Amino acid sequence: MASQPLISPQDEHNKSLVQNVHPSDWKNPEPASCYNLVVIGAGTAGLVTAAGAAGLGAKVALIERHLLGGDCLNVGCVPSKGIIRASRAAYDVRTAEVFGVNCGKELSVDFSRAMERMRSIRAGISVHDSAERFSRELGVDVFFGQAKFIGPDAVEVEGKRLRFKKAAICTGARAAVPQILGIIEAGYLTNETVFSLTALPKRLAVIGGGPIGCELAQAFARLGSRVILIDQGDHFLPREDADAAEIVQKSLEQDGVTMRLRSKVLQTQKKGNEKLITISEGGKNDELAVDEILAGVGRVPNVEGLDLERAGIVYDSRAGVRVNDLLQTSNSRVYAAGDICSSYKFTHAADAMARIVIANALFKARQKVSALVIPWCTYTDPEVAHVGMYEKDAQEKGIAVQTFTVALSDVDRALLDGESEGFARVHLKKGTDKILGATIVARHAGEMISEISLAMTADLGLSAIGKTIHPYPTQAEAIKKLADAYNRIRLTPFIKRIFTRWLAWQRK
Repeated sequence: MASQPLISPQDEHNKSLVQNVHPSDWKNPEPASCYNLVVIGAGTAGLVTAAGAAGLGAKVALIERHLLGGDCLNVGCVPSKGIIRASRAAYDVRTAEVFGVNCGKELSVDFSRAMERMRSIRAGISVHDSAERFSRELGVDVFFGQAKFIGPDAVEVEGKRLRFKKAAICTGARAAVPQILGIIEAGYLTNETVFSLTALPKRLAVIGGGPIGCELAQAFARLGSRVILIDQGDHFLPREDADAAEIVQKSLEQDGVTMRLRSKVLQTQKKGNEKLITISEGGKNDELAVDEILAGVGRVPNVEGLDLERAGIVYDSRAGVRVNDLLQTSNSRVYAAGDICSSYKFTHAADAMARIVIANALFKARQKVSALVIPWCTYTDPEVAHVGMYEKDAQEKGIAVQTFTVALSDVDRALLDGESEGFARVHLKKGTDKILGATIVARHAGEMISEISLAMTADLGLSAIGKTIHPYPTQAEAIKKLADAYNRIRLTPFIKRIFTRWLAWQRK
């Protein structure tokens, strides 16, 4: 069997985690004569595919070369949100005085304890993704090792041949290696290594102003690091609307993050205990000294080592496995789901695609990935959540839009919470209440966006939200106010004159 991975630090929590998701004493089972479905990769997409198919009565094999749970459990969503929560607690204490709560002048953050809390919770969650659960409770044949296709209808793992009627490639993606001179020699962190830290870096450089870079830059700044955030663009979070990104940037600056926009990292080098970074900004070079470098410069698909060619599966080293709208590869027996084949590299997107694979592969359904309504959220403070089109997307497609925006400063609960920096915005197809897309910037935007996602999925217009009673006071009232703004424009001068005459006649 493949050797058991080690996760640093080797404390009781990480040992428990690894024992759940890659047990040291695990013995791969003897393969069945043929499987309804062989799933390669046990991240979110793979786990959901395997569990769902087994629950419907399929004979399923699940193959993982590293840790069950994939990025989300081990080095992604779970650990990052644990650290973000700790950083928010520190922020809330620092700013409690505005609410009349005096916490004293000295704030002490125990970084080691915050990281241990995260590891403890992660280990507890890992029970749900454990080899034991999938094998004994769900009836899945769990194999550890590198899967390799040996033909169009078979794979091999640890010398054992697994035949299948259908297969699903769910091998995910990994952090990209920064193309920066000297960075390998100097050493750097990614999301795959940063959560193994036990001591807080006094000075941290974060390269890349996307979601991962912004989230962790803010979190580490709030926990006490002096953080420099470096990006080549004009603003961080380039995917989002400029005014949404500006609110986040302002928040990061207030947290003490030093911004270096329109800056290119030329090289890095290690000098004693320091790491020196040379950046070019505005035609001038500058040198920064830090203790650690965190790189968040994108993701690359895990296509290596699978021998995809032997199964007739077309792939690209950058884009991953190529699939059609049914998530079917160039080999009609083989499907793919999650980061290996999608530009939507989110846990919830992988989950949704896995459900499509189950339906299409096992029951010959024709469910399409293009029909999915996929929201996403960047977990800065405030959060930025989005679903559907941006205004520029609609314009590129020649769709006329009508946009409504409500500032959180117009929402009573946001004012009372001291969280009035942000807004709710919706784009409608002009002349209708059909929702094309929406953006919410708020401390809990990720919790709020689902109301709009549900409306879009169910093909309900903004008017349906307007008819929905929202509890007062809540920040979600911002969404109701969007509907109210839309309803007001429907009251044209002509309609208003008719109403006025009718009401005047009633008084007679």
